[in-house]
Amino acid sequence: MMNLNTEESLSKRQLNSLEKHLLNDFQHGFPLVSRPYKKIADELGTTEETVIDTLNRLQQTGYVSRVGAVFRANSIGASTLAAMALPEEELEQVAELVNEYSEVNHNYQREHHYNLWFVLTASDEHTLNAILDDIEHRTGHAVMYLPMIEDFHIDLGFDLDFDSGY
Repeated sequence: MMNLNTEESLSKRQLNSLEKHLLNDFQHGFPLVSRPYKKIADELGTTEETVIDTLNRLQQTGYVSRVGAVFRANSIGASTLAAMALPEEELEQVAELVNEYSEVNHNYQREHHYNLWFVLTASDEHTLNAILDDIEHRTGHAVMYLPMIEDFHIDLGFDLDFDSGY
């Protein structure tokens, strides 16, 4: 799966045909083979190296934030949604600190008393709790964690409309 960054500022340059296909066609059904980029390249009539270089460029320029597998929550390891109530003047600094943890999938600001939310995934419950405790210790702010009670499937992919000038 590829996480796409859809910020308006990214649409300032025209994407070429290969970039459009990579962004649109492989959000789902990423090939589960030993050389997935070669399989994609064969499907698109290019080389494995070109596909890898293009994805790296799309990542460096902010069109793609991540290429990797997405697993059902808690099917491998342990995960939780977490939230923090932070003073506005500390929000950016704490968000950067939270992002330092490789176990944090993403974080985002919300207009709410709990204004910083993030998803954390770890190898097990003990590690998950240790990371949450470390974030609390390093920031001096409590972390509210909200373990999943009911599983919902949210499709994070979307069809890109390249005819609209994107």
